[in-house]
Amino acid sequence: MKYIVLIAFLFFSGLIFAQKINEPKNNPKEWSEKTEPFRIAGNLYYVGTYDLASFLIVTNKGNILINTGLANSLPMIKENIKKLGFDYRATKILLLTQAHFDHLGAMADIKAETGAKLYVDEKDAAAVVSGGKSDYEMGKYGVTFKPIKPDHLLKNNDKINLGNTTLIMLHHPGHTKGSCSFIFNTNDGKKTYRVLIANLPSIIIDRKFSEVKDYQGIQNDYAKTFEAMKNIDFDLWVASHASQFNLHEKRKPGAAYNPNAFADKATYLKNIKDLENIFLKKIKQ
Repeated sequence: MKYIVLIAFLFFSGLIFAQKINEPKNNPKEWSEKTEPFRIAGNLYYVGTYDLASFLIVTNKGNILINTGLANSLPMIKENIKKLGFDYRATKILLLTQAHFDHLGAMADIKAETGAKLYVDEKDAAAVVSGGKSDYEMGKYGVTFKPIKPDHLLKNNDKINLGNTTLIMLHHPGHTKGSCSFIFNTNDGKKTYRVLIANLPSIIIDRKFSEVKDYQGIQNDYAKTFEAMKNIDFDLWVASHASQFNLHEKRKPGAAYNPNAFADKATYLKNIKDLENIFLKKIKQ
């Protein structure tokens, strides 16, 4: 309860002392390019840009949208949802895998337009409320996205329920204090798949971990996240960036529905191991 009160205070204080939004420029062009929306598996769909992944989960009680890309992603996400035959305004729950501008730049506008409720890992709540200004690394740019007041704060293994779908949030901190992944079961009438929407623990700082005063325990969080992510049981997986799960190699525009294209666990484990090696090398610096 105290946490909710603090978040509300910070949010409304931020409204009073509103600052200009300074979304970083010169981003990869793939972040803002259109790409074809498609059905991944069961009730899970890709509705993001060429590289910034946004996922729509369709249920019998409305829909869940995970991640929203940059601020300029808004019209593309809306168009993609419409192309798939779904109602954008049926979005009931908003989720994010990390509180960085490239994954929730359009979140505030989508929340305002749809009335959807925003669920956030409690450790990323302060960053969401401050528009990214309180982030240990990206805060150097100031306010990088429109500040948002979360409706619900989540802890590790909390469930998000909507209609016939239940997601479990997995707390995977390091990249941000509240980086997280989601796992759920989806059925396409022929088979049930356990799907992981992974937030890969990449390292974005040049400093030593001991020099990150705004994030005490960052090194320990990364270590725990690598261990946890190596031991997740799933059938299919995707990630916060299309390039992280080789989307455009696995699926070409117009390709037929094929969930098994996203079943390459070996690539997932290799990516985790490669990132962990970078982490271990950094510790030795």
